[in-house]
Amino acid sequence: MQNGRTIFEHYANGGSASGRWPIFSGTKSFWGIAALAAVHDGLFRLDDLVSDTITEWKSDPRKSRITIRQLLSQTDGIEAASRLQRPSIRDRNTMAIRLPTIAEPGSAFIYGPSHLQIFSDLLRRKLKGHGTIAYFEGHVSGRLGLHRLNYKKDSLGNPLPATGFELTAREWARLGELVLGHGNYHGWQIVPAALLREAFAGSQANPSYGLAFWLNQQAPNGREVDMERMIDLPWQNAQWTDVCICKDAPADMVVALGSGYQRLFIIPSLKTVIVRQGSNAKFSDAHFLRLVLGRGS
Repeated sequence: MQNGRTIFEHYANGGSASGRWPIFSGTKSFWGIAALAAVHDGLFRLDDLVSDTITEWKSDPRKSRITIRQLLSQTDGIEAASRLQRPSIRDRNTMAIRLPTIAEPGSAFIYGPSHLQIFSDLLRRKLKGHGTIAYFEGHVSGRLGLHRLNYKKDSLGNPLPATGFELTAREWARLGELVLGHGNYHGWQIVPAALLREAFAGSQANPSYGLAFWLNQQAPNGREVDMERMIDLPWQNAQWTDVCICKDAPADMVVALGSGYQRLFIIPSLKTVIVRQGSNAKFSDAHFLRLVLGRGS
């Protein structure tokens, strides 16, 4: 989509515009928007200590220093705990809160489901009995016209914010339109523009990841890497300094990224949203973007 118009749409292998497809970790970016909506509602500030709400952390020398911003940027130092995604877990929130720290808060980017799971329990406590899913639907998905989402709830009804949503390409593009609209979607100001910009500021530990969005701001001089391969490395081995998604794409591009090369590319300077969904194929973000943008081969 460019300037609000669909300029190309194609579905391979019998797919259709009405077919929903898993976006996997693309789900995280929606919860990042929900976090900013909660900041706007005055429920908390990004630099508040998590232990002010999850008070059982107060006596832990590391956990007591973790901020909400660090949860959302996955720099809190807590174990990634991919096992949280197993459907058999009865209470994901409690499991996530009890996970150990394996690095100093703010010192490392450790990609995994634990951080947003902890955030969802913080939000649950701040809502004082109003459900996190009801809040998400009232403030984010409902305003984007997205319904019947798969929250991958545990036995207690806690959502899994790290993954789970299945969307059509057109539905996923609405998140891109929200970003291009500076937090406004078809007349709904879901997040104020100044607050939305917080989602696109990288951390010291990983300048290419904001608050649940991937960033291209090290372009054009950064080292092009496959972000999916990087997050599969042990966290100690991944080098996040001076990396970008595509040298030849604008530096203001932000990306929601899911396994199997599910992608939502948002390029504000070109007023462009690109959705790519697929499976079992070799794919290069950088090569694809050069082709789409007409910037070399």
